[in-house]
Formats: sequence, structure tokens, C-alpha cells
Amino acid sequence: MTAKLTKYRGHIVLDLFGNVRKIPYIGVRRKLDGAFQNPEFNYLRPMLNGKTALITGASRGIGKGIAEVFAKNGCNIAFTFASSVEKARAFETELSSAYGVKVKGYQSNAADFKASEELANAVIAEFGKVDILINNAGITRDTLLMRMTEEQWDEVMNTNLKSAFNLTKAFLRHFLGNKAGSIINMTSIVGLTGNAGQANYAASKAGMIGLTKSVAKELGSRNVRCNAVAPGFIETEMTEALNEDVKKSWIDTIPLKRGGTTEDVANACLFLASDMSTYVTGQTLNVCGGMVMQ
Repeated sequence: MTAKLTKYRGHIVLDLFGNVRKIPYIGVRRKLDGAFQNPEFNYLRPMLNGKTALITGASRGIGKGIAEVFAKNGCNIAFTFASSVEKARAFETELSSAYGVKVKGYQSNAADFKASEELANAVIAEFGKVDILINNAGITRDTLLMRMTEEQWDEVMNTNLKSAFNLTKAFLRHFLGNKAGSIINMTSIVGLTGNAGQANYAASKAGMIGLTKSVAKELGSRNVRCNAVAPGFIETEMTEALNEDVKKSWIDTIPLKRGGTTEDVANACLFLASDMSTYVTGQTLNVCGGMVMQ
């Protein structure tokens, strides 16, 4: 038996008993129209429209990918870089012309406490308000513990962990005064699992997870959130130098059978920076294709 369905302005569905049901979508459309007219619920607009983020180490790799995704979503970008002024200025022009947002790079050493304070003051003076802080600056000095020098240990700890303390401290009063803010610390799955030949790096990244949880507990009552993102094997300029056999051996251990992209990490940060995650704090989000499951 074939049911004859007349033209109807709405949805036509079958219920559990096989009966034809006509569901008008006038009410649904009205609700959607209301959502689109209410900026608080407008999911068609950029997720970070009108916000400002400071991203450390954003001239290349994961930091650069985050800056691009944030700018695409309407976020003004302040970023730090270590050496190449020419590349930083080119990146400023690239982002601002492509997405119509304000972009400014600052040559600064986040591992230096006083320099971090000066940076925070300069960014706030330039942009007026900072909504998002991403502590992304990081280096590696890989070697076995037996061969690791004190300098190699200190350099990694200062750049990776102390810099996160410095900048979080520098922006603390600003976030507390605004009673809002999202701090995102870039850790690593190595901070969760450890790794031979990376005692300094793993310790710095594990320390960032502890810092994240403590900051989240201290600042939560003032509506300031702090979360961490733990990337796994992400394909960047650094991994391009790896032997193909080495890359394949890594990828074979990943359930999704591919390396991650900077955009994969940036999208996780986008969620944590946006109003979509206002009830998320003190968490570590693994972006690793399933390498680490908790």
C-alpha cells in the first residue's frame, strides 16, 4: 500500500507505527529567526567576533595555525615572535588583509618576567582589552638524561613553563578586573606519558598541566577559565625534517592513522576560547588522534 502525500508546507515523517505525520516548520523557523537575530545565539557569526587574543610563539607552527583560525573567526591578534622581524610584519599584513582584523606582532622573550609585564602593558594599551591568552611558546632540547646539561634543562623549563607563569601573572589583574578571560596552555601528550630523551620537555609540559588546574581553581570564581591543550604528533615545519620511516612508525601508533594538522589543534583552542566552552575549566584536551586515551 502506497500512501499518497499531498504538497504540504512542512516536514512529512512516519511515526513509530508507520503513520504519516505532518509537522509544520513555521514555529521552527520562527525560533531559528529569533536565534539569528539574537547575537548571543547566532551560530552563523564568527566564534570570536570582536575578541582579542595574545598568542605567544605564533610566527610559525602551531601558534601560527592558531592565529590564522582565530583571525578567520573575527578575533584581533597580538602575537609574539623571537627573531625574524620581517616575517612577523609579513604575517601581520597577511592576517589583517585577509580577515579584516587588527594584528600586531611583538618581539619579546616570554621567559623573562619583566619583559612579560612590559608586553602585557603594551598589548593592553594597544588593543584596550585582551580576552584570550594562549601560552604556546615552546622549545625542545632533546637528549638522554645522562647527557643532559643544566643549561639544556633550564632553557626548556624557562621557555616552556616559566613563560606560562610569567604571562598568566602579567595578565591576572586585567582578567580579574574584567571578570572574564580564557587562558589556554599548550602542553603535550608527552607531559602525560613521559618520553625517553625528553625529560626536560616532558617535565615542563607536565608542569603546565598542574599550573592549568591550579589557576582554574584560583580564578574560577571570577569567571576566568584556564584549560590546556595536549597535541600529539602534529605535522609542522619541525616534523618535515624527519625521515619518512620515522614518521610512518609514529603514524602507525595513531588510531586515526594520520598525523595531526595545526588546524586540528587550532580548532580545539577555538572551542576553549569561545563562548561555547563557558562551563569548561581546569581540563586538558588531548588532540592526538587517539594516541593517548583517558
